[in-house]
Amino acid sequence: MRKKEMIAMLLAGGQGSRLGVLTRKVAKPAVAYGGKFRIIDFPLSNCINSGVDTVGVLTQYQPLRLNQHIGIGIPWDLDRKNGGVTILTPHVKGGDSGEWFMGTANAIYQNIDYIDSNNPEYVLILSGDHIYKMDYSKMLAFHKEKKAAATIAVLEVPFEEANRFGIMNTQDDDRIYEFEEKPEKPKSNLASMGIYIFTWSRLREALVEDREVHPDSDFGMHIIPKMLDEGQTMFAYRFRGYWKDVGTIESYWESNMELVKALPAFNLYEDFWKIYTNSHHQPPTYTAPGAVVKESLVTDGSEIYGEVYHSVLGSEVIVGKGAVIRDSIIMGKTVIGENALLERCIVDENCEVGSGVHMGFGDNLPNETKPNIYNTGITVIGSHTKVPEGIKIGKNCVIYGYTKEEDYVGGKLDSGKSVVREGK
Repeated sequence: MRKKEMIAMLLAGGQGSRLGVLTRKVAKPAVAYGGKFRIIDFPLSNCINSGVDTVGVLTQYQPLRLNQHIGIGIPWDLDRKNGGVTILTPHVKGGDSGEWFMGTANAIYQNIDYIDSNNPEYVLILSGDHIYKMDYSKMLAFHKEKKAAATIAVLEVPFEEANRFGIMNTQDDDRIYEFEEKPEKPKSNLASMGIYIFTWSRLREALVEDREVHPDSDFGMHIIPKMLDEGQTMFAYRFRGYWKDVGTIESYWESNMELVKALPAFNLYEDFWKIYTNSHHQPPTYTAPGAVVKESLVTDGSEIYGEVYHSVLGSEVIVGKGAVIRDSIIMGKTVIGENALLERCIVDENCEVGSGVHMGFGDNLPNETKPNIYNTGITVIGSHTKVPEGIKIGKNCVIYGYTKEEDYVGGKLDSGKSVVREGK
């Protein structure tokens, strides 16, 4: 069998629980981003732009929308007979044995046969839930130059934030001598990005051996420390571009808001490193007489009759006459009724916000049910949700489902409250 130089294994099965209601029905990598994209578009585009034409996508949690979006990989030029994109799900291995992916490394272990069938010299391990542009071919060249068993992409973070990350401690030549997971007193500020290149023969051996000890084998907790303890050569590859983990409501909102700046830190418009997505052809955006759109991203097929300021709108969004949207993310196929006012909100796909609704106003009180997720003043509406006309909604609220007037006492929902309905 002809050996491939490198294939990618893209971990896309995470629940993304810190995104709250946005991942109630979809995996985190399938969440919409920047109006027309989904989060997984970024690592997939990085792969094809870097010359990596064989990608295994490992899914587990709520994979339907993700699978539909990826399809056979046409938007990313990954619809290939030799290589291309392959969706890899947990499956029965033989007889009646089978199990869920129990950890990041365990997920790779369970797909050893797929990797072996491609006969790669190197394996690139990626996460499906980060926003960035990166040329993996440069990282591979570094890996080969250093004759490393493993190369780990790192980002320099402020020292005061280093205790939130897995930290690589290195020698002067960036050879890694120690890995610390969220250290109280970090010795360095080189944070792991969750992007690894392994020489496959070395990783395969480590996965098989560690499986006997840790059924829930994880790269950060088990494989990397194991290889370091064995004295295997591991290097840190410094990345200096934009990288964002959009794993919380605040970071997701913040990253989208950064896109609407005149000179955004993350540029979606560069021709030499395009981000591809599975998007259907839409009619042009319509802006009605008297409508106002300022410092915003508005995707094809939208109709604007009201006012939109510093916001991101997905495709086929309708903003009614007299409606005002500020500092908000409105995802595709959502209708905002006339004279509605939305400030610092995230509204998921296929929603209907009634006329006269006021959302995102009042005291900044943490959400009563999930204060660790909703606490920065952002009100979030889940997909396929209806909000009746005239309702007043505060900050850090969560609304999901086909809600009715009787769900709102006195026609309002105070800050920090939630309304969740299943069905209609």
